[in-house]
Amino acid sequence: MAPTHEVTNQAPLLTGYDVAAYPALLEGLRREGAAWAEDELHALGSLAGSEQAQEWARLAEQNPPVLRTHDRYGHRVDEVEFHPHWHDLMKVAVANGLHGAPWRDERVGAHVTRAAKMFVWGQTDPGHLCPVSMTYAAVPALRAEPELARLYEPLLASSVYDFGLREPSGKRGLIAGMSMTEKQGGSDVRANTTRAVPTGDGHYALTGHKWFTSAPMSDVFLTLAQAPGGLSCFLVPRVLPDGTRNAIRLQRLKDKLGNRSNASSEIEYEGALGRLVGEEGRGVATIIRMVNMTRLDCAVGSAAGMRHGVVQAVHHATHRRAFGHLLVDQPLMTNVLADLAIEAEAATVAGMRLAGAVDRAAAGDRDEELLRRIGLAVTKYWVCKRAPAHAAEALECLGGNGYVEESGMPRLYRESPLPSIWEGSGNVAALDALRAMARQPETVDAFFGEVEQAAGADRRLDAATARLRKDLAHLDDIQYRARRIVETMALVLQGSLLHRHGHPSVADAFCASRLDNDWGISFGTLPLGVDTTTIIDRARPTGADRQ
Repeated sequence: MAPTHEVTNQAPLLTGYDVAAYPALLEGLRREGAAWAEDELHALGSLAGSEQAQEWARLAEQNPPVLRTHDRYGHRVDEVEFHPHWHDLMKVAVANGLHGAPWRDERVGAHVTRAAKMFVWGQTDPGHLCPVSMTYAAVPALRAEPELARLYEPLLASSVYDFGLREPSGKRGLIAGMSMTEKQGGSDVRANTTRAVPTGDGHYALTGHKWFTSAPMSDVFLTLAQAPGGLSCFLVPRVLPDGTRNAIRLQRLKDKLGNRSNASSEIEYEGALGRLVGEEGRGVATIIRMVNMTRLDCAVGSAAGMRHGVVQAVHHATHRRAFGHLLVDQPLMTNVLADLAIEAEAATVAGMRLAGAVDRAAAGDRDEELLRRIGLAVTKYWVCKRAPAHAAEALECLGGNGYVEESGMPRLYRESPLPSIWEGSGNVAALDALRAMARQPETVDAFFGEVEQAAGADRRLDAATARLRKDLAHLDDIQYRARRIVETMALVLQGSLLHRHGHPSVADAFCASRLDNDWGISFGTLPLGVDTTTIIDRARPTGADRQ
Protein backbone atom coordinates (compact mmCIF):
# COMPACT_ATOMS: atom_id res chain seq x y z
CA MET A 1 0.00 0.00 0.00
CA ALA A 2 1.33 3.45 -0.88
CA PRO A 3 2.21 5.43 2.24
CA THR A 4 -0.18 8.19 1.18
CA HIS A 5 -3.05 5.70 1.43
CA GLU A 6 -2.48 4.81 5.06
CA VAL A 7 -5.75 5.48 6.89
CA THR A 8 -5.36 7.38 10.15
CA ASN A 9 -7.54 9.66 12.26
CA GLN A 10 -10.79 8.24 10.96
CA ALA A 11 -13.66 7.06 13.16
CA PRO A 12 -14.14 3.28 13.09
CA LEU A 13 -17.29 1.80 11.65
CA LEU A 14 -20.13 2.10 14.15
CA THR A 15 -21.83 -1.26 14.28
CA GLY A 16 -22.85 -3.92 16.75
CA TYR A 17 -24.49 -1.56 19.23
CA ASP A 18 -27.84 -1.79 20.98
CA VAL A 19 -30.01 1.00 19.61
CA ALA A 20 -32.42 0.50 22.51
CA ALA A 21 -29.75 1.19 25.13
CA TYR A 22 -30.71 4.85 25.37
CA PRO A 23 -31.53 6.17 28.87
CA ALA A 24 -34.32 8.52 27.77
CA LEU A 25 -36.07 5.72 25.88
CA LEU A 26 -35.74 3.05 28.59
CA GLU A 27 -36.76 5.44 31.35
CA GLY A 28 -39.87 6.33 29.36
CA LEU A 29 -40.68 2.68 28.69
CA ARG A 30 -40.62 1.90 32.40
CA ARG A 31 -42.38 5.09 33.47
CA GLU A 32 -45.26 4.62 31.02
CA GLY A 33 -46.07 1.08 32.14
CA ALA A 34 -44.21 -1.10 29.63
CA ALA A 35 -41.21 -2.37 31.59
CA TRP A 36 -42.39 -5.87 30.70
CA ALA A 37 -41.21 -5.28 27.11
CA GLU A 38 -37.63 -4.27 27.91
CA ASP A 39 -36.05 -7.57 26.86
CA GLU A 40 -37.96 -7.50 23.56
CA LEU A 41 -36.81 -3.95 22.97
CA HIS A 42 -33.16 -4.78 23.57
CA ALA A 43 -33.37 -7.75 21.20
CA LEU A 44 -34.78 -5.51 18.48
CA GLY A 45 -32.26 -2.79 19.33
CA SER A 46 -29.34 -5.18 18.95
CA LEU A 47 -30.62 -6.22 15.53
CA ALA A 48 -31.19 -2.60 14.51
CA GLY A 49 -27.62 -1.71 15.41
CA SER A 50 -26.13 -4.72 13.66
CA GLU A 51 -24.12 -4.48 10.47
CA GLN A 52 -26.66 -6.76 8.78
CA ALA A 53 -29.71 -4.57 9.44
CA GLN A 54 -27.86 -1.38 8.58
CA GLU A 55 -26.84 -2.98 5.28
CA TRP A 56 -30.44 -3.98 4.60
CA ALA A 57 -31.42 -0.37 5.09
CA ARG A 58 -28.66 1.00 2.87
CA LEU A 59 -29.49 -1.30 -0.02
CA ALA A 60 -33.25 -0.81 0.26
CA GLU A 61 -32.78 2.96 0.04
CA GLN A 62 -30.18 2.84 -2.74
CA ASN A 63 -32.33 0.49 -4.85
CA PRO A 64 -35.76 2.17 -4.85
CA PRO A 65 -38.95 0.39 -5.90
CA VAL A 66 -39.84 0.02 -9.57
CA LEU A 67 -43.34 0.26 -11.06
CA ARG A 68 -44.45 -2.46 -13.47
CA THR A 69 -47.72 -1.36 -15.08
CA HIS A 70 -47.90 -4.25 -17.59
CA ASP A 71 -46.53 -7.75 -17.93
CA ARG A 72 -44.53 -8.97 -20.92
CA TYR A 73 -47.72 -9.83 -22.81
CA GLY A 74 -49.35 -6.43 -22.34
CA HIS A 75 -51.71 -7.32 -19.50
CA ARG A 76 -52.22 -4.59 -16.91
CA VAL A 77 -50.63 -5.72 -13.62
CA ASP A 78 -49.95 -2.52 -11.61
CA GLU A 79 -47.28 -4.04 -9.40
CA VAL A 80 -44.33 -2.54 -7.53
CA GLU A 81 -41.06 -4.44 -7.24
CA PHE A 82 -38.88 -3.95 -4.16
CA HIS A 83 -35.34 -4.83 -3.27
CA PRO A 84 -35.30 -8.10 -1.28
CA HIS A 85 -34.02 -6.32 1.81
CA TRP A 86 -37.16 -4.14 1.85
CA HIS A 87 -39.03 -7.35 2.59
CA ASP A 88 -36.48 -8.34 5.23
CA LEU A 89 -37.08 -5.03 7.00
CA MET A 90 -40.85 -5.44 6.73
CA LYS A 91 -40.74 -8.98 8.10
CA VAL A 92 -38.92 -7.82 11.22
CA ALA A 93 -41.28 -4.86 11.70
CA VAL A 94 -44.41 -6.98 11.38
CA ALA A 95 -43.06 -9.87 13.46
CA ASN A 96 -42.33 -7.38 16.25
CA GLY A 97 -45.83 -5.93 16.10
CA LEU A 98 -44.91 -2.44 14.91
CA HIS A 99 -47.90 -2.49 12.57
CA GLY A 100 -50.62 -3.64 14.94
CA ALA A 101 -49.62 -5.41 18.17
CA PRO A 102 -51.64 -3.05 20.43
CA TRP A 103 -54.84 -4.15 18.69
CA ARG A 104 -54.27 -7.77 19.75
CA ASP A 105 -52.35 -7.21 23.01
CA GLU A 106 -54.47 -5.95 25.90
CA ARG A 107 -51.57 -5.46 28.33
CA VAL A 108 -51.04 -2.02 29.83
CA GLY A 109 -48.28 -0.33 27.86
CA ALA A 110 -48.95 -2.01 24.51
CA HIS A 111 -48.97 1.30 22.61
CA VAL A 112 -45.89 2.47 24.54
CA THR A 113 -44.05 -0.72 23.61
CA ARG A 114 -44.93 -0.29 19.98
CA ALA A 115 -43.81 3.36 19.99
CA ALA A 116 -40.48 2.37 21.55
CA LYS A 117 -39.99 -0.34 18.94
CA MET A 118 -40.80 2.15 16.17
CA PHE A 119 -38.17 4.45 17.67
CA VAL A 120 -35.58 1.67 17.68
CA TRP A 121 -36.30 0.00 14.34
CA GLY A 122 -36.78 3.40 12.67
CA GLN A 123 -33.03 3.92 12.99
CA THR A 124 -32.51 1.38 10.21
CA ASP A 125 -34.63 2.49 7.26
CA PRO A 126 -37.52 4.85 8.04
CA GLY A 127 -39.09 4.39 4.59
CA HIS A 128 -40.56 0.94 5.17
CA LEU A 129 -42.22 2.19 8.35
CA CYS A 130 -44.64 4.27 6.29
CA PRO A 131 -46.94 1.31 5.44
CA VAL A 132 -46.30 -0.08 8.92
CA SER A 133 -47.57 3.16 10.46
CA MET A 134 -50.62 3.34 8.21
CA THR A 135 -51.58 -0.24 9.04
CA TYR A 136 -51.44 0.58 12.76
CA ALA A 137 -53.50 3.72 12.26
CA ALA A 138 -56.12 2.12 10.01
CA VAL A 139 -57.72 0.05 12.75
CA PRO A 140 -59.38 2.89 14.74
CA ALA A 141 -60.91 4.25 11.53
CA LEU A 142 -62.05 0.81 10.38
CA ARG A 143 -63.87 0.30 13.68
CA ALA A 144 -66.42 2.86 12.49
CA GLU A 145 -67.80 -0.08 10.49
CA PRO A 146 -67.94 -3.08 12.89
CA GLU A 147 -68.52 -5.68 10.16
CA LEU A 148 -65.40 -4.61 8.25
CA ALA A 149 -63.40 -4.44 11.48
CA ARG A 150 -64.44 -8.00 12.31
CA LEU A 151 -63.26 -9.21 8.90
CA TYR A 152 -60.02 -7.28 8.56
CA GLU A 153 -58.72 -6.32 11.99
CA PRO A 154 -57.30 -9.76 12.88
CA LEU A 155 -55.37 -9.79 9.61
CA LEU A 156 -54.17 -6.21 10.02
CA ALA A 157 -52.84 -7.13 13.47
CA SER A 158 -51.33 -10.47 12.38
CA SER A 159 -47.63 -10.98 13.06
CA VAL A 160 -47.10 -12.46 9.57
CA TYR A 161 -45.83 -10.35 6.66
CA ASP A 162 -47.55 -11.86 3.62
CA PHE A 163 -46.57 -9.81 0.56
CA GLY A 164 -48.32 -10.26 -2.77
CA LEU A 165 -51.51 -9.49 -4.66
CA ARG A 166 -54.13 -11.93 -3.40
CA GLU A 167 -57.66 -11.71 -2.07
CA PRO A 168 -57.37 -10.25 1.46
CA SER A 169 -59.32 -12.90 3.36
CA GLY A 170 -57.04 -15.60 1.97
CA LYS A 171 -53.85 -14.00 3.25
CA ARG A 172 -52.13 -14.55 6.59
CA GLY A 173 -51.59 -10.84 7.20
CA LEU A 174 -52.51 -7.51 5.62
CA ILE A 175 -50.92 -4.11 5.12
CA ALA A 176 -53.14 -1.01 4.86
CA GLY A 177 -52.60 2.25 3.03
CA MET A 178 -54.28 5.63 2.96
CA SER A 179 -55.34 7.53 -0.17
CA MET A 180 -56.70 11.02 0.42
CA THR A 181 -54.65 13.69 -1.38
CA GLU A 182 -55.74 15.08 -4.73
CA LYS A 183 -53.81 17.52 -6.90
CA GLN A 184 -56.32 20.35 -6.66
CA GLY A 185 -56.70 20.19 -2.88
CA GLY A 186 -53.66 18.81 -1.05
CA SER A 187 -54.42 19.05 2.65
CA ASP A 188 -57.84 20.51 1.85
CA VAL A 189 -59.43 17.11 1.41
CA ARG A 190 -62.93 18.59 1.28
CA ALA A 191 -61.97 19.79 -2.21
CA ASN A 192 -61.67 16.17 -3.36
CA THR A 193 -63.52 15.34 -6.58
CA THR A 194 -63.27 11.53 -6.67
CA ARG A 195 -66.82 10.20 -7.03
CA ALA A 196 -68.38 7.20 -5.28
CA VAL A 197 -71.56 5.79 -6.83
CA PRO A 198 -73.59 3.11 -5.01
CA THR A 199 -73.79 -0.14 -7.00
CA GLY A 200 -76.86 -1.49 -5.20
CA ASP A 201 -75.10 -4.47 -3.61
CA GLY A 202 -73.46 -2.68 -0.68
CA HIS A 203 -70.48 -1.49 -2.69
CA TYR A 204 -69.59 1.84 -4.27
CA ALA A 205 -67.78 2.38 -7.56
CA LEU A 206 -65.03 4.99 -7.17
CA THR A 207 -63.74 7.09 -10.04
CA GLY A 208 -61.02 9.71 -9.68
CA HIS A 209 -57.33 10.52 -9.44
CA LYS A 210 -55.28 10.50 -6.22
CA TRP A 211 -52.17 12.65 -6.31
CA PHE A 212 -50.12 11.10 -3.51
CA THR A 213 -50.85 7.55 -2.39
CA SER A 214 -48.06 6.11 -0.30
CA ALA A 215 -47.36 2.38 -0.26
CA PRO A 216 -49.52 1.49 -3.30
CA MET A 217 -48.66 -2.22 -2.88
CA SER A 218 -50.82 -2.33 0.27
CA ASP A 219 -53.64 -4.86 0.42
CA VAL A 220 -56.39 -2.38 1.32
CA PHE A 221 -56.73 1.40 1.31
CA LEU A 222 -58.79 3.84 3.30
CA THR A 223 -59.77 6.55 0.86
CA LEU A 224 -62.04 9.56 0.55
CA ALA A 225 -64.60 10.15 -2.19
CA GLN A 226 -67.74 12.17 -2.79
CA ALA A 227 -70.79 9.95 -2.23
CA PRO A 228 -74.40 11.11 -2.69
CA GLY A 229 -74.42 12.12 0.98
CA GLY A 230 -71.12 14.02 0.83
CA LEU A 231 -67.44 13.29 1.37
CA SER A 232 -67.18 9.76 2.74
CA CYS A 233 -64.59 7.18 3.73
CA PHE A 234 -64.24 3.87 1.90
CA LEU A 235 -62.22 0.67 2.24
CA VAL A 236 -60.86 -0.27 -1.17
CA PRO A 237 -59.05 -3.63 -1.64
CA ARG A 238 -56.42 -4.27 -4.29
CA VAL A 239 -57.98 -7.67 -5.07
CA LEU A 240 -61.73 -8.35 -5.09
CA PRO A 241 -63.44 -11.34 -3.42
CA ASP A 242 -63.63 -13.21 -6.75
CA GLY A 243 -59.84 -12.94 -7.15
CA THR A 244 -59.87 -10.30 -9.88
CA ARG A 245 -57.85 -7.12 -9.52
CA ASN A 246 -59.74 -4.04 -8.49
CA ALA A 247 -59.69 -1.14 -10.96
CA ILE A 248 -56.84 0.74 -9.24
CA ARG A 249 -54.29 1.91 -11.82
CA LEU A 250 -50.81 2.94 -10.71
CA GLN A 251 -49.90 5.86 -12.97
CA ARG A 252 -46.37 6.57 -11.77
CA LEU A 253 -44.14 6.52 -8.72
CA LYS A 254 -43.06 9.83 -7.23
CA ASP A 255 -39.40 10.85 -7.50
CA LYS A 256 -38.95 12.04 -3.91
CA LEU A 257 -36.34 13.93 -1.92
CA GLY A 258 -36.10 11.13 0.63
CA ASN A 259 -38.09 8.13 1.80
CA ARG A 260 -36.78 6.47 -1.33
CA SER A 261 -37.13 2.86 -0.20
CA ASN A 262 -40.88 3.38 0.04
CA ALA A 263 -43.08 3.68 -3.04
CA SER A 264 -45.36 6.71 -3.29
CA SER A 265 -47.58 6.96 -6.31
CA GLU A 266 -50.32 8.60 -8.30
CA ILE A 267 -53.26 6.26 -8.75
CA GLU A 268 -56.42 6.30 -10.81
CA TYR A 269 -59.67 4.75 -9.66
CA GLU A 270 -61.56 3.52 -12.73
CA GLY A 271 -64.74 2.34 -11.09
CA ALA A 272 -62.82 0.65 -8.28
CA LEU A 273 -65.12 -1.08 -5.82
CA GLY A 274 -65.09 -0.10 -2.16
CA ARG A 275 -67.11 -0.47 1.02
CA LEU A 276 -68.40 2.49 3.01
CA VAL A 277 -66.69 3.00 6.38
CA GLY A 278 -68.88 4.98 8.77
CA GLU A 279 -71.69 7.19 7.50
CA GLU A 280 -71.99 9.01 4.20
CA GLY A 281 -70.83 12.59 4.58
CA ARG A 282 -68.69 11.73 7.63
CA GLY A 283 -65.55 10.82 5.74
CA VAL A 284 -63.23 13.35 7.35
CA ALA A 285 -64.46 12.52 10.84
CA THR A 286 -63.87 8.82 10.12
CA ILE A 287 -60.43 9.02 8.54
CA ILE A 288 -59.19 11.59 11.07
CA ARG A 289 -59.04 8.68 13.52
CA MET A 290 -56.32 7.27 11.28
CA VAL A 291 -54.56 10.61 10.91
CA ASN A 292 -54.49 11.15 14.67
CA MET A 293 -52.68 7.85 15.19
CA THR A 294 -50.07 8.56 12.52
CA ARG A 295 -49.19 11.80 14.32
CA LEU A 296 -47.66 9.81 17.14
CA ASP A 297 -45.45 8.01 14.64
CA CYS A 298 -44.42 11.30 13.03
CA ALA A 299 -43.24 12.61 16.39
CA VAL A 300 -41.58 9.35 17.42
CA GLY A 301 -39.99 8.95 13.98
CA SER A 302 -38.50 12.45 14.12
CA ALA A 303 -37.18 11.77 17.61
CA ALA A 304 -35.61 8.54 16.34
CA GLY A 305 -33.92 10.44 13.52
CA MET A 306 -32.53 12.94 16.02
CA ARG A 307 -31.23 10.12 18.19
CA HIS A 308 -29.56 8.47 15.20
CA GLY A 309 -27.91 11.74 14.21
CA VAL A 310 -26.59 12.33 17.73
CA VAL A 311 -25.17 8.80 17.93
CA GLN A 312 -23.31 9.26 14.65
CA ALA A 313 -22.00 12.69 15.63
CA VAL A 314 -20.83 11.65 19.10
CA HIS A 315 -19.20 8.50 17.75
CA HIS A 316 -17.29 10.49 15.12
CA ALA A 317 -16.23 13.19 17.55
CA THR A 318 -15.03 10.58 20.06
CA HIS A 319 -12.51 9.18 17.57
CA ARG A 320 -11.56 12.13 15.34
CA ARG A 321 -8.70 14.46 16.28
CA ALA A 322 -8.32 18.07 15.20
CA PHE A 323 -5.89 20.75 16.35
CA GLY A 324 -4.23 18.38 18.81
CA HIS A 325 -7.32 17.13 20.64
CA LEU A 326 -10.24 14.77 20.14
CA LEU A 327 -13.19 16.65 18.71
CA VAL A 328 -15.39 15.57 21.62
CA ASP A 329 -13.02 17.40 24.00
CA GLN A 330 -13.07 20.67 22.05
CA PRO A 331 -15.23 23.19 23.98
CA LEU A 332 -17.26 24.40 21.01
CA MET A 333 -17.88 20.87 19.76
CA THR A 334 -19.05 19.81 23.22
CA ASN A 335 -21.53 22.69 23.06
CA VAL A 336 -22.86 21.49 19.69
CA LEU A 337 -23.04 17.81 20.68
CA ALA A 338 -24.74 18.55 24.00
CA ASP A 339 -27.25 20.83 22.29
CA LEU A 340 -28.10 18.12 19.75
CA ALA A 341 -28.41 15.57 22.56
CA ILE A 342 -30.77 17.84 24.53
CA GLU A 343 -33.05 18.25 21.51
CA ALA A 344 -33.15 14.51 20.90
CA GLU A 345 -33.82 13.70 24.55
CA ALA A 346 -36.61 16.27 24.84
CA ALA A 347 -38.28 14.84 21.73
CA THR A 348 -37.94 11.29 23.05
CA VAL A 349 -39.41 12.09 26.47
CA ALA A 350 -42.39 13.84 24.85
CA GLY A 351 -42.97 10.97 22.42
CA MET A 352 -42.97 8.36 25.16
CA ARG A 353 -45.29 10.42 27.38
CA LEU A 354 -47.77 10.80 24.53
CA ALA A 355 -47.56 7.10 23.73
CA GLY A 356 -48.57 6.56 27.35
CA ALA A 357 -51.49 8.96 26.84
CA VAL A 358 -52.59 6.90 23.83
CA ASP A 359 -52.53 3.77 25.99
CA ARG A 360 -54.53 5.29 28.81
CA ALA A 361 -56.96 7.03 26.45
CA ALA A 362 -57.67 3.67 24.80
CA ALA A 363 -58.54 2.34 28.27
CA GLY A 364 -61.11 5.13 28.73
CA ASP A 365 -59.17 7.79 30.65
CA ARG A 366 -60.82 11.06 29.61
CA ASP A 367 -58.07 13.35 30.88
CA GLU A 368 -55.44 11.36 29.02
CA GLU A 369 -57.56 11.51 25.86
CA LEU A 370 -57.66 15.30 26.10
CA LEU A 371 -53.90 15.46 26.64
CA ARG A 372 -53.34 13.08 23.73
CA ARG A 373 -55.43 15.28 21.47
CA ILE A 374 -53.65 18.56 22.19
CA GLY A 375 -50.25 17.10 23.05
CA LEU A 376 -49.88 15.20 19.78
CA ALA A 377 -50.85 18.24 17.73
CA VAL A 378 -48.30 20.57 19.31
CA THR A 379 -45.56 17.94 19.54
CA LYS A 380 -46.03 16.78 15.95
CA TYR A 381 -45.65 20.38 14.83
CA TRP A 382 -42.54 21.23 16.83
CA VAL A 383 -40.51 18.01 16.91
CA CYS A 384 -40.99 17.39 13.21
CA LYS A 385 -40.13 21.02 12.45
CA ARG A 386 -36.87 20.72 14.38
CA ALA A 387 -35.73 17.50 12.72
CA PRO A 388 -34.23 18.93 9.48
CA ALA A 389 -32.08 21.50 11.30
CA HIS A 390 -30.99 18.81 13.73
CA ALA A 391 -30.03 16.42 10.92
CA ALA A 392 -28.07 19.15 9.13
CA GLU A 393 -26.09 19.98 12.28
CA ALA A 394 -25.40 16.32 13.07
CA LEU A 395 -24.17 15.83 9.50
CA GLU A 396 -21.90 18.86 9.83
CA CYS A 397 -20.26 17.34 12.92
CA LEU A 398 -18.77 14.77 10.55
CA GLY A 399 -17.59 17.47 8.15
CA GLY A 400 -16.96 16.28 4.61
CA ASN A 401 -17.21 12.68 5.80
CA GLY A 402 -20.84 13.34 6.62
CA TYR A 403 -21.59 14.83 3.22
CA VAL A 404 -20.84 11.65 1.30
CA GLU A 405 -23.49 8.97 0.85
CA GLU A 406 -21.35 6.24 2.44
CA SER A 407 -21.75 7.87 5.85
CA GLY A 408 -25.54 7.48 5.80
CA MET A 409 -25.97 11.07 6.95
CA PRO A 410 -27.35 12.35 3.61
CA ARG A 411 -30.07 9.70 3.87
CA LEU A 412 -30.94 10.94 7.36
CA TYR A 413 -31.00 14.53 6.10
CA ARG A 414 -33.24 13.73 3.13
CA GLU A 415 -35.67 11.85 5.33
CA SER A 416 -35.93 14.54 8.00
CA PRO A 417 -38.50 16.89 6.36
CA LEU A 418 -41.02 14.12 5.66
CA PRO A 419 -42.75 13.76 9.07
CA SER A 420 -43.48 17.49 9.11
CA ILE A 421 -45.22 17.19 5.73
CA TRP A 422 -46.95 13.87 6.39
CA GLU A 423 -50.72 14.27 6.86
CA GLY A 424 -50.50 18.06 6.95
CA SER A 425 -47.48 20.34 6.94
CA GLY A 426 -46.49 22.84 9.65
CA ASN A 427 -49.38 25.25 9.17
CA VAL A 428 -51.94 22.44 9.18
CA ALA A 429 -50.51 20.99 12.39
CA ALA A 430 -50.36 24.37 14.13
CA LEU A 431 -53.89 25.29 13.12
CA ASP A 432 -55.16 21.89 14.20
CA ALA A 433 -53.82 22.57 17.69
CA LEU A 434 -55.83 25.81 17.74
CA ARG A 435 -58.87 23.95 16.44
CA ALA A 436 -58.60 21.43 19.24
CA MET A 437 -58.49 24.21 21.85
CA ALA A 438 -61.43 26.03 20.25
CA ARG A 439 -63.66 22.99 19.89
CA GLN A 440 -62.66 21.34 23.16
CA PRO A 441 -61.64 24.07 25.63
CA GLU A 442 -61.04 21.36 28.20
CA THR A 443 -57.92 20.37 26.22
CA VAL A 444 -56.34 23.61 27.46
CA ASP A 445 -57.03 22.58 31.06
CA ALA A 446 -55.58 19.14 30.37
CA PHE A 447 -52.47 20.69 28.86
CA PHE A 448 -51.79 23.04 31.75
CA GLY A 449 -52.71 20.33 34.21
CA GLU A 450 -49.84 18.28 32.76
CA VAL A 451 -47.36 21.15 32.49
CA GLU A 452 -47.97 22.55 35.95
CA GLN A 453 -47.07 19.28 37.64
CA ALA A 454 -43.54 20.71 37.38
CA ALA A 455 -44.51 24.09 38.85
CA GLY A 456 -41.76 25.50 41.04
CA ALA A 457 -39.07 23.24 39.58
CA ASP A 458 -37.56 25.95 37.38
CA ARG A 459 -38.17 29.71 37.34
CA ARG A 460 -37.70 29.82 33.55
CA LEU A 461 -40.32 27.13 33.03
CA ASP A 462 -42.73 28.91 35.39
CA ALA A 463 -42.21 32.20 33.54
CA ALA A 464 -42.74 30.60 30.12
CA THR A 465 -45.91 28.92 31.36
CA ALA A 466 -47.24 32.24 32.63
CA ARG A 467 -46.46 33.94 29.30
CA LEU A 468 -48.25 31.15 27.47
CA ARG A 469 -51.38 31.53 29.58
CA LYS A 470 -51.36 35.23 28.78
CA ASP A 471 -50.95 34.57 25.05
CA LEU A 472 -53.85 32.14 25.01
CA ALA A 473 -56.09 34.71 26.68
CA HIS A 474 -55.90 36.95 23.57
CA LEU A 475 -57.50 35.09 20.70
CA ASP A 476 -58.26 37.94 18.27
CA ASP A 477 -55.16 37.35 16.12
CA ILE A 478 -54.36 33.83 17.24
CA GLN A 479 -54.32 32.30 13.76
CA TYR A 480 -51.59 34.70 12.66
CA ARG A 481 -49.61 33.80 15.78
CA ALA A 482 -50.38 30.08 15.61
CA ARG A 483 -46.84 28.87 15.00
CA ARG A 484 -45.34 30.90 17.82
CA ILE A 485 -48.02 29.83 20.28
CA VAL A 486 -47.81 26.14 19.39
CA GLU A 487 -44.02 26.28 19.50
CA THR A 488 -44.17 27.70 23.02
CA MET A 489 -46.67 25.05 24.05
CA ALA A 490 -44.37 22.30 22.80
CA LEU A 491 -41.34 23.76 24.58
CA VAL A 492 -43.20 24.23 27.85
CA LEU A 493 -44.48 20.66 27.66
CA GLN A 494 -40.99 19.32 26.98
CA GLY A 495 -39.50 21.41 29.78
CA SER A 496 -42.06 20.14 32.25
CA LEU A 497 -41.54 16.50 31.25
CA LEU A 498 -37.77 16.79 31.47
CA HIS A 499 -37.94 18.28 34.96
CA ARG A 500 -40.30 15.58 36.16
CA HIS A 501 -38.86 12.57 34.36
CA GLY A 502 -35.52 13.43 32.76
CA HIS A 503 -31.98 13.84 33.99
CA PRO A 504 -31.50 17.07 36.02
CA SER A 505 -28.58 18.18 33.82
CA VAL A 506 -30.67 17.83 30.67
CA ALA A 507 -33.70 19.55 32.21
CA ASP A 508 -31.64 22.50 33.43
CA ALA A 509 -29.84 22.91 30.11
CA PHE A 510 -33.12 22.68 28.20
CA CYS A 511 -34.79 25.44 30.22
CA ALA A 512 -31.64 27.58 30.22
CA SER A 513 -31.46 27.46 26.42
CA ARG A 514 -35.01 26.96 25.14
CA LEU A 515 -37.04 28.90 27.71
CA ASP A 516 -34.72 31.76 28.63
CA ASN A 517 -33.95 34.92 26.68
CA ASP A 518 -30.44 33.74 25.80
CA TRP A 519 -31.36 31.05 23.24
CA GLY A 520 -29.19 31.20 20.12
CA ILE A 521 -30.59 30.50 16.68
CA SER A 522 -28.27 27.61 15.74
CA PHE A 523 -27.31 24.47 17.65
CA GLY A 524 -24.20 24.90 19.79
CA THR A 525 -25.30 28.09 21.54
CA LEU A 526 -25.83 26.69 25.03
CA PRO A 527 -25.03 29.14 27.83
CA LEU A 528 -22.18 28.72 30.29
CA GLY A 529 -22.71 26.40 33.23
CA VAL A 530 -24.32 23.51 31.32
CA ASP A 531 -23.17 20.02 32.34
CA THR A 532 -22.16 19.02 28.80
CA THR A 533 -20.18 15.97 29.95
CA THR A 534 -23.17 14.24 31.52
CA ILE A 535 -25.45 15.16 28.63
CA ILE A 536 -23.06 13.78 26.02
CA ASP A 537 -22.40 10.62 28.05
CA ARG A 538 -26.15 9.87 28.02
CA ALA A 539 -26.06 10.12 24.23
CA ARG A 540 -23.22 7.67 23.57
CA PRO A 541 -23.94 4.39 21.72
CA THR A 542 -23.67 1.37 23.99
CA GLY A 543 -21.94 -1.90 23.13
CA ALA A 544 -20.52 -0.84 19.79
CA ASP A 545 -17.99 -2.90 17.89
CA ARG A 546 -15.19 -0.62 16.77
CA GLN A 547 -13.74 -2.00 13.55
